[in-house]
Amino acid sequence: MVIRSAKFVISSPSIDKCPKPSLPEYAFIGRSNVGKSSLINMITGIKTLAKVSQTPGKTQIINHFLINEKWYIVDLPGYGYAKVSKTSRKVFSEMITSYIQNRENLYCLFVLIDSRLEPQKIDTEFISWLGKNQIPFALIFTKTDKINTPTLQSNIAIYKKEMLNYWEELPKIFTCSAVTRTGRDEIIEFIEEINTKSKSFLKVN
Repeated sequence: MVIRSAKFVISSPSIDKCPKPSLPEYAFIGRSNVGKSSLINMITGIKTLAKVSQTPGKTQIINHFLINEKWYIVDLPGYGYAKVSKTSRKVFSEMITSYIQNRENLYCLFVLIDSRLEPQKIDTEFISWLGKNQIPFALIFTKTDKINTPTLQSNIAIYKKEMLNYWEELPKIFTCSAVTRTGRDEIIEFIEEINTKSKSFLKVN
């Protein structure tokens, strides 16, 4: 699949403000400062599509980007540390939970993991929650340009071992770098495969 067009559509403070659920959505989420916006820009080929910030927790709303006029990339607020009040963090948490559990046209949730780190409790707990709620998801290990291959493979192996403690089957796993564009084609092909397998796009109720 070639991405011919990508444009920002809307920022929504809650799921009821999101676009009508008429097209497939692929949402991206991860701990704050994991490289989410940079990854979205790399995938779409537009460097300024999603705003990149050096401040953790900057994304505080649900951002929709329309791709090829046929499907959406959704930028979700990061979980974990955010330089905001506890009240705001609670609102963000409720927003994320509501979207993930109730968005009927969410085809896949991409969970971003910092490849430089061994399993973080907040990541493993979130992944476990997705499994319990039967949410379709895939893992993307980011910032692979910042570590050597042996370390990357070791960290991913540790993650797999950790997940196999409570998973019978592992989710799809990607490695990527917004700097070297590693993993871009694989992620896009995965999305295309899901879209192709779907009999038809969801219709508006």
